[in-house]
Amino acid sequence: MTLIDFWRSHASEVVALLTQHLKLVCLSTGIATSIGVPLGIFAARNPRSGAPFVWLANVAQTIPSLAMFGFLLPLPFIGGLGARVATIVLVLYALLPIIRTTSAGLLAVDTALLEAGTALGMTPRQRLRIVELPLALPSIVAGIRVAAVIGVGTATIAAAVGAGGLGEYIFRGLSMVDSTMILAGAVPAAVIALTIDGVLTLVERVLRSRTRGRGNKAIIAVTTAAAAFTLVIIAAGLFAAPQQDVIRVGSKNFTEQIILGELAAQTLERAGITVERRLNLGGTFICDRALRSGDIDVYVEYSGTAATAIFKQPVETDPAVVLARVRQAYADAGITLLPPIGFENTFAILVRGEDARRLDLKTIDDVVPHARQWRAGFGYEFLQRQDGFPGLASKYGLQFASAPVAMDLSLIYRALADKRVDVVAGDATSGLITALDLVMLQDSKRYFPPYDAAVVARSQVLLANPRIKSGLEALSGRITIADMRAMNHAVDANGADPAVVAREFLTRLR
Repeated sequence: MTLIDFWRSHASEVVALLTQHLKLVCLSTGIATSIGVPLGIFAARNPRSGAPFVWLANVAQTIPSLAMFGFLLPLPFIGGLGARVATIVLVLYALLPIIRTTSAGLLAVDTALLEAGTALGMTPRQRLRIVELPLALPSIVAGIRVAAVIGVGTATIAAAVGAGGLGEYIFRGLSMVDSTMILAGAVPAAVIALTIDGVLTLVERVLRSRTRGRGNKAIIAVTTAAAAFTLVIIAAGLFAAPQQDVIRVGSKNFTEQIILGELAAQTLERAGITVERRLNLGGTFICDRALRSGDIDVYVEYSGTAATAIFKQPVETDPAVVLARVRQAYADAGITLLPPIGFENTFAILVRGEDARRLDLKTIDDVVPHARQWRAGFGYEFLQRQDGFPGLASKYGLQFASAPVAMDLSLIYRALADKRVDVVAGDATSGLITALDLVMLQDSKRYFPPYDAAVVARSQVLLANPRIKSGLEALSGRITIADMRAMNHAVDANGADPAVVAREFLTRLR
């Protein structure tokens, strides 16, 4: 009932995400069919020449989907964020089953039938059109079915690069540790996959029982449909340049960032600016790359993160110095760092409250005697960054029982509370710290640099419309750490919608 209530209360959003998901799957499968069927025919006719195409399709299948998105993001024209790159990735994954089943279907045609066609005076093209393709059609449809089902699953991951779809709910649910929201995206995706599989399986069975004449009509219909899909893609302008009168607001993939993204987006909308949300994109490097490439125009970054992770500057503990260095580095890249919005979100080394009270743990130094019996859990970025675990372990002399467990930041807090790990690195402003009875240890050796939250925006966009800068500066110095913790708590602990939380805060801010 909770899931049904969620769907009812978010009906318009569910329909919009479902439509985006179906569009991605249909368009990518249509393109893959129009490319894969001819390649399959070529591979069947010319095994040696066609082998490289089959090999490349095989290689594409072996690359994990998130890695594929990562490879394509920085590429010109085909890269970036949104439906364009998602469609390309889905097409690459759909090609292999279509090429293989098309080739296999043609090679399975009885040679006696081929010889009969030749004896009747058919040209190779006529024999392909009248004899081979109709007989291979059930196999081709089977490949399209497999490709479409793969597309439904892969399209959920496309939400990580701003392509929308039902994956929005799955990623949002993971960041909020909300099983209802995860199911809100996963269940419709599963239903779509099962429906597509069932319908195309039925079509495949019907085609196997059809005569050659009717099969010939069917293959013409399939080819026409694939061509129509391609025309729709061109007409939709998936590869066109993004609209210039829309400000694209991005965010990283955890609760606080989604709230900050909503705050920036709603602040601009109140100033009369048209906004496109591209929230929950991924980590620091994806957002920074998206900003530099123009796939997003605005997002909120943290000064210490920009200094150490993006610009590889040496660790500095003076907030004013860090801000000055980061502001200049951004300016050199055509990006403006606006004044801080009022709070700092440093890394928080956390332990369970019961352990802190039992062992009298107050500082990170206090963990050192117990570390050899403990397991640590850290986010992927924290394990690699200059201001992350390697430097922390060296500074404090930390040695754990085994290598730290790498996990998504959204799962860190629950893993600690459930005793799967004993110490983690989270966010100082997380609402789950209080909700799960966790304790933040003091950085007694001042290892971490300052992490003042501030809006970063493309300078070109700010210069083109002064209202954008003035609107965003309305947030400067207005959000305290207590405000941010309360908003994070409302989302993480109480399950509130980040957009609603942001709207209520802006209303109070007036």
